[in-house]
Amino acid sequence: MALIITSPLRGWAAQLDSVPDPVFAQRMMGDGVAIQPLGDTVCAPFDGEVVTLHESGHAVSLRSAEGAEVLIHIGLDTVALKGRGFTPLVAAGATVARGDPLIRFDMDAVALGATSLITPVIVTNAEAFTITRRVTGRAVGAHEELMALAPARTEARRWSDDGTVIEERVKLVLPHGIHARPAARLGECARQFEAEVHLLHGDKRGDARSTVALLALGTRLGDELVVQARGSDAEAALTAIVALLGSDMGEGAPAATPVATAVPTAPALGPGQIGGVIASPGLAMGPAARLRQTAIAVEREGKGADVERAALDAARSAVRTRIGARAESAGGSVASVMGAHLALLDDPELAAGAEARIAAGSSAGFAWRGAIHDQIAALKATGNAHLIERTDDLVDIERQVLGVLIGAPAEADAVPAGAILVAEDLLPSQLVTIAASKPAGICLARGGPTSHVAILCAGMGLPALVAMGGALDTIGDGTMLLLDAEAGHVTPDPSQADTEAFAVRLARRDARREAAHATAGDACHTADGVRIELFANLGTVEDAKAAAAQGAEGSGLVRSEFLFLDRDDAPSEDEQHAAYQGIAEALPGKPVIIRLLDIGGDKPAAYVPFGAEENPALGLRGIRVGLAHRDLLETQIRAILRVQPMGQCRIMLPMVASVSEVRAVRELVDRLRGEMGIESTVEVGVMVETPAAAITADLLAAEADFLSIGTNDLTQYVLAMDRGNPAVASGIDAMHPAVLRMIAETCRRAITGGRWVGVCGGLASDPAAVPILVGLGVTELSTVPGFVAEAKAIVRGLTLADARAHAERALQCSSAAEVRALARAFEEKTA
Repeated sequence: MALIITSPLRGWAAQLDSVPDPVFAQRMMGDGVAIQPLGDTVCAPFDGEVVTLHESGHAVSLRSAEGAEVLIHIGLDTVALKGRGFTPLVAAGATVARGDPLIRFDMDAVALGATSLITPVIVTNAEAFTITRRVTGRAVGAHEELMALAPARTEARRWSDDGTVIEERVKLVLPHGIHARPAARLGECARQFEAEVHLLHGDKRGDARSTVALLALGTRLGDELVVQARGSDAEAALTAIVALLGSDMGEGAPAATPVATAVPTAPALGPGQIGGVIASPGLAMGPAARLRQTAIAVEREGKGADVERAALDAARSAVRTRIGARAESAGGSVASVMGAHLALLDDPELAAGAEARIAAGSSAGFAWRGAIHDQIAALKATGNAHLIERTDDLVDIERQVLGVLIGAPAEADAVPAGAILVAEDLLPSQLVTIAASKPAGICLARGGPTSHVAILCAGMGLPALVAMGGALDTIGDGTMLLLDAEAGHVTPDPSQADTEAFAVRLARRDARREAAHATAGDACHTADGVRIELFANLGTVEDAKAAAAQGAEGSGLVRSEFLFLDRDDAPSEDEQHAAYQGIAEALPGKPVIIRLLDIGGDKPAAYVPFGAEENPALGLRGIRVGLAHRDLLETQIRAILRVQPMGQCRIMLPMVASVSEVRAVRELVDRLRGEMGIESTVEVGVMVETPAAAITADLLAAEADFLSIGTNDLTQYVLAMDRGNPAVASGIDAMHPAVLRMIAETCRRAITGGRWVGVCGGLASDPAAVPILVGLGVTELSTVPGFVAEAKAIVRGLTLADARAHAERALQCSSAAEVRALARAFEEKTA
């Protein structure tokens, strides 16, 4: 007997294909109908139970007595409204009858804030039910028939119980909860044991071997999980998984990006310009090359379970080989993303979902697509924006496997060299392929600044804007574009004057880079002879070698935590000494400033006990951790003091807030020098990352040998904005006048104490900021390795008088946007 799904609200019923969102249009979450609402109340489409009600009130899912699960999603991108305009009338777990009101919403308010009011009604467990008829292309009233469902042929999954279950509770310290990389780590760990291991979060349960099952738990920092294990080696498995969950798995490690990670608020758009979010900064000019995603059609019915199973295994194997080859040849950020894809490709839950469908008679392609879409639906249901961005990775491996199954060419994606790729969205594997064609830039209607595509673009130095919206649809193939991924907009069909002005900017940038590399090995002075040291931020010996090739005059920041994170015990003195010695030898005769262990807050270590903290960013972190764990601090300082030649390595204290911290470390260094028979002195400096350190720079200068400003943390503390919070990330810009004034005050106070001031934060790697920093009194810049040569060229084009006047004008601006506009004008004037 058919199950009748009635329309949850009055409106116009349409095919899902008409929904301007590929997640729904491509049926990634399941099949159904879309409704363009004419009423403001969502009602129950059948008798059943409310399974989930999103905290933002924009989506509700229900389960019927027959087991059908239906999601009703009011509008598109409405999660961003955070509940504004929505009034839930029921709660999760409630029993409802057909026609009972579930959610009331303000149509005007939601329409103003949403991409669209169109409301998909989706059968999310499509493997269990088939839509036998549906209403589309006409008006439909609330409570009128919308769809009819019939049970589909399925095979129940069985889970053997062959031992005692043991369990342990653990509080999650991952800064962003369990997302793709931590899930892959947990899966890798779980697969080393025979035992079955599951994680429980509330009423959700996930197999530890399954990346997507762990993502679907929807965890956050501070959540309490229950880890259960069963099997012959359950105790060892439980211990290993709990230890991993009790660490940050390296999630706090800073990213080595070519510029500051903050995305400045875009200035007002000019006529015809289309705005977007900066995913990777830079400038590009060229014709548009549209990439349109073609649908991959697959047969529903299979040719026998053995045939389809073999076909899927062969396709997955081919894709596995292809991904592995990409990772090996590319390295860096590409290898990291490809590693995440390999983990998804081998995910046991995906394999199990496909196997169940094949056993029920589906083709390999239909089974793989269904398994992928199950997991996409699970990620969407978490409401976590970061996890939802990762559904692109699932779609990517779906298309790669389906492409092999239907015999599509493996490397079909390409654009003309020098063109600007324009697309609705882009998959990571597509970008890796397209990059070989040497495009000039990327413009995407969808996507996000923390997606894998954004990470890859930044690593490749490819200018990119994302989240540009439907306005991008107006751009046709061949349209000339000016892509300004510094200001956050693209200009289609520019005027001759705009094109010429932009070409001048590009030519200046290219000429500066070329000239910079030609003189990279020369010492850095301003045009009037003032010495400005150009150092590099490092994490490994490989970084040091790359920096030396770029002309780095030393290292202003060695992130020593790379030795301490992502492991179960602290590194020994010998291990640390070998690492520091290797970096020193890669920069012979040049200063190497090693930041003491900087963990805590968003970078906890498994072997250092951290109590629960309501606000870790203001808790035990930086030098406070070292002083609280003297054994770790002493071991690290001994390792640094052993580096030869003596004195090449300097010591820098992170997150300093008081003079007493500097004195304590200085006393410890002097004591260890005496114990080790070292007569020569070792320089000890401090990082200025707190307003307290900035405003007492004169007092710190009396105790420290140098001061170095960490602009990333200083910015978030000055502006009271968490740089890890996407809700405020667009407002975090170190060019904010408040931050610049704090830097100016640090320089003024330190210079009176006879100490030099450097900048080792992301702002030093921002071309627009370099003249301002020099004008404020900074005499050492430590940048990412790839920017050293260009930074030298920028400094060589300045006079100190011009830089000081420019910096003074920047301090009088009222916003970061004004400062950046001023910086662009200064660049044009001095070019």
